[in-house]
Amino acid sequence: MRHPGLYYDSKFLMEADEKRILDYLSELHPLWENRYSKHRPPPAGESQRQLLRPVYWLGNWQFACLDYYRPPKGTAFRCVRAEPYPEVLQRLVNKMEKITFQQFRPKDIPKGWKLNTCLVNFYGSHLENGKLVDAARVGEHKDFEPGPVASLSLGERAFFQFVDSRGRGRPSQVVFQQWLENGSLQIFGGERYKQHLFHRVQRVEKKQGIQFPIKVQNFQTRRVNFTFRFVPEEHILPLKKFPKDLLEDLLPYAKELAQHSEFFSSEIKNI
Repeated sequence: MRHPGLYYDSKFLMEADEKRILDYLSELHPLWENRYSKHRPPPAGESQRQLLRPVYWLGNWQFACLDYYRPPKGTAFRCVRAEPYPEVLQRLVNKMEKITFQQFRPKDIPKGWKLNTCLVNFYGSHLENGKLVDAARVGEHKDFEPGPVASLSLGERAFFQFVDSRGRGRPSQVVFQQWLENGSLQIFGGERYKQHLFHRVQRVEKKQGIQFPIKVQNFQTRRVNFTFRFVPEEHILPLKKFPKDLLEDLLPYAKELAQHSEFFSSEIKNI
C-alpha cells in the first residue's frame, strides 16, 4: 500500500528473521521508567507516574525524565548513547533506508538521515492489585526526530490511526487508519503524515493468544513494535558527558540496565 508520505508492506519480515528477532528479544530486560525525576519533577498539579509499558532503546536511549528529543530547542542532553543494533536488525534497517530513499521525496529526507535510533515498545497487560489491566494503547502524539520514521510490528495486530488534533477538549478527526499486522513495515514522513498529523494506537487485538516470553515483571506482552528514527550524531552523548544533576537521575536506570548489558556496564565504569 502506498500513499504520498506513507508506505506499508504487510509482509516485510521473513519468517527466519522474525525468529532471530524473537530470540534476541528473549534475552532483553526492558525497563519500567517513570515520567519525571528528582531534578526534573512533575509540573504543578501533576504527580509522578510510571509509563504505560516497559521499553527498550537501541542506538540512543531517550529516558522519559529527560523529556525526549524535541528539536529545534529540546536537543541538549536528551539522548544517551545506547547499545548498537543486533545483526538482524541492522540488516533490516539497511533495507528500510533503501526503501525510504526510493519511495520518499528528497525534500522529506534531511541531510545525513539514517535510522540510527530505535524505541522498542512492549504492548500488553500489566498486573495491578492481582488483576491484569490492558495497557496496549498509545495516545495521539508526534515523533519529533527529523525525517521519516519506520515501524516494524511483531505479534497481535494493532489498530493505528493518523489524526488531525483540534486541541484539548475537542475530538480529533481521524484522517487515515489501518491495522498493523505481524511482520509489517510502516514508514511515514513528509509534511502531512509526519509534521502535521498526530498518530496513535487505539488498541491491540488478543485474537491469536500471543504472549511473548519477555523478561519483565508483572507484564504480559502480546505485541512488540520497533520504531526506528534519526537523531543527529552530535546530539547523542555518552553517560559521562551528562551534567551531575541529570546523571544522578539516570544512574539508577543505567545500573539496572548494566546488570544484563555489557554496554551499559562499560558506560558506568567510564564515568
